[in-house]
This record gives sequence, C-alpha cells and structure tokens, in this order.
Amino acid sequence: MQTKNNPKTIQAWAMFDWANSAYNLVITSTIFPAYYTAITKTEANGDKVTFLGHKFVNTALADYVLAAAYMIVVLLLPILTSIADYRGNKKSYMQLFTWIGGLACCGLYFFKLDTLEFGMLCFALAAIGYCSGAVFYNSYLPQIATLDKQDAVSAKGFTYGYVGSVLLQIICFIFVLRPEWFGISDGSFPARLSFLLVGIWWLGFAQIPFYKLPKGVPNNASQRQNVIAGGFKELGHVWHQIQAMPVLKRYLSAFFFYSMGVQTIMLVATGFAAKELKLPAESLIAIILIIQLVAIGGAALMSKLSSIYGNVRVLIGVVMIWIGVCITAYFIQTAVQFYLLAVVVGLVMGGIQSLSRSTYSKFLPQNITDTASYFSFYDVTEKLAIVIGLFTFGFVESLTHSMRNSALVLTVFFIAGLLLLFLLLSTQKRQAETVAVSAQ
Repeated sequence: MQTKNNPKTIQAWAMFDWANSAYNLVITSTIFPAYYTAITKTEANGDKVTFLGHKFVNTALADYVLAAAYMIVVLLLPILTSIADYRGNKKSYMQLFTWIGGLACCGLYFFKLDTLEFGMLCFALAAIGYCSGAVFYNSYLPQIATLDKQDAVSAKGFTYGYVGSVLLQIICFIFVLRPEWFGISDGSFPARLSFLLVGIWWLGFAQIPFYKLPKGVPNNASQRQNVIAGGFKELGHVWHQIQAMPVLKRYLSAFFFYSMGVQTIMLVATGFAAKELKLPAESLIAIILIIQLVAIGGAALMSKLSSIYGNVRVLIGVVMIWIGVCITAYFIQTAVQFYLLAVVVGLVMGGIQSLSRSTYSKFLPQNITDTASYFSFYDVTEKLAIVIGLFTFGFVESLTHSMRNSALVLTVFFIAGLLLLFLLLSTQKRQAETVAVSAQ
C-alpha cells in the first residue's frame, strides 16, 4: 500500500505539472495565440480564414477548435477513467495522453498558413492530450495526500507548474524577441521552435512522475467481464454515489458555472489584448509572465486563507473578484490598465484552480479506490464548462464583432456559480447539523 504524504512521491507528482504546464502557457496563452493571430490576418481577407471550405473569424475558429477538442475529452474520459480504475492502470493512460499531447506540440513546428488544417488538428490533439492526462494526474491527489494536506499539495502542484512553464517561456521568449542573436532570418521559425521545445519539455520531464508514481489499485479486479462493460458499470456506480452526496453534488454544480468563465478567460486573454488593445507580441508575453508569477503567490495565499475561513467561503470571495475582472475588461482601454488587470487575474487564477481541485478532493469519501472515476466527473464538468464558455465567447464575438461583449457575457456564468456557492454553504450547514444530531 502506498504511504500518503511521502515527500518524494508528492514532489514527483508535482513534476507532472512542471512538465505539462509549458503547453498551457506557451500554446494556449502566449506564443501560439500571438503567432496564430499574426499568420491568419492578411490584407486580402482581414481576420477571416478558410477552414475545411468554410470562412471563420480567426480567433473564433481557434475557440471552436478548442471547444471541439474539449467536447471529445468530455465524451472519452468517463469511459477511460472507469476502465483505468477497473484495471488499476491510470498511470498508463497518463503516459498515453502525454505522448499524444507532446507529439502534437512537436507537430505544430510545421504549422503555417498554408497548413492551417494540419495546424488546427495538432492544436486540438495537444489540448486533448493535456486535458486527458490532467484527469489521471488529478486523481492521484487523494491517493498521495491525507485530507489535511490536500490543499497544500494541490497548491504545490500548481506552483511547480507555474515555475516550470515560466522557465521554458523565458527560453522561448529569447528566441522570439531576439532571433538575430541566433542568426534566424525566418520570421515564423522562433514561434515554431517554441512549439517544438514545449513538446520536448513536456515529454522529457513527465518521465519523472511516470517513474515514481504508483500504478493504481484495481477495482473489482476479481470480476471476469468485458473491460468496457466493467468501465460503464463502475461509471454508473460513481454517478449513483454522487447523487447521494448533496455537498459534492452542489459543489460540482457551482464549479461547472464558474469554470465557464475562469477557463475561457485564461484561454482568450492573449487574443483579447491583441485584438482589442492592439498590444504587440512582446507586451503579450510579458503580461502572461506576470500572470504566471503572481499565480504562484495566489495558489499559496488561497491555501492559507482556506485553512482560516474554509474552502467554500474563499471560493465565494474569489468568484466575486472574477466578476469584477469581466466588467473591468469590458471598459479597459490602455496597456497599463490591462497590466494591472493581469495582476488581479494572476492572483485569482492560481487560487481558484488550486482550491477548486483540493475542495473537490476533500468532499470525496476518503476511503475510495476508484479515484480516477471520481475525478473524471470533476474534469468532465470542467471541460464541458469550457466547451460552453468558449463557444459562447466565440459566438458573441462573431455576432457583435467585439470581444468586450463576450467578456461581459461571462459575468452571467460567474453570478450563477456564486449563487450556487452560497447554496453550498447552506447545504454544508444542514449536513453538519444532521451529523451533530445523529451523534447525540
């Protein structure tokens, strides 16, 4: 039996965040969005591109492709995670999706305007690899840490991710901004090299957790039945159990709504600054670096605050700040204003991601072995929220020709999540009172 709170195991687990967060920073947040916007905007067609015979606004197309990738994750992961728990091989799935994501990032090295379809395919596969691998990674949290340590361990994972991604971003930053130092004359080469480096970084550092983490514990291993059937059976079992957990069920509802806003903002922030404020690539990369660095402190701060005020109350405060972020984005006009907003985003971004994961882990029964199946609900909830959030953002932009309007619409999702968090507090209180009465 794997001992919980083992420092070496926790450090190895956190290194997976170090490895794959480079994708999240370089591909979804900085260099890829800037590169994609630059190569798909032409004098002849403006910001319109032709994809599979149809015309799209370039940034809206990227939103739709990401939404489609996340939808595939939503449909695929409940089956895979149930099978992983059934067979006890969730680490094998972590490895599979890491290779898919890492190789897809390497494939983006060949992405130019005349290979738009191929580039978008790699873009989608990288997202699928990242999101799917993260599900199995997250499911290790209750397996490697006791209940009282999960906030801190979750924060440590995000901290490793932020630090590792920033280090690679700085390396890529040098190539993008100073190509002449290396005798590079092809304007597209530094960005494409960055995509290749992300793939190598991701695949290379992921070998550390793959070496150290336990494989997983088989569930219902004695049953001799088709693995797919066993997977669906286990999935149904988990779903039935969640229905009987009012606190967990209410939390997932709140998480679903506020994730529509959080994840969408993180994915479109660079495109927003480029299109609405006309900020150059140098400024965009600097802004995202600020967000990542501040997020390190944000994750640690929220972990401390949760030990004082409780996870749900801290989440309520953070969601309120996110509502202010969306409203501010609608009115923002200058680069300085965007820099200040980026600091706020970084603070609440690190906090809400880390705290959301550990809060869910705390609400789970602590004696379960099928953690991957339980975390599939968490991750599928998040990815489905992203699908709706990205589609809404892209649709509103296509309809109104303004990303500001899209940002304002996101406040609706945050408000819904906020109301559900308040209801969650009431649910927790009622449950605590019931337990107290039963104990008498």
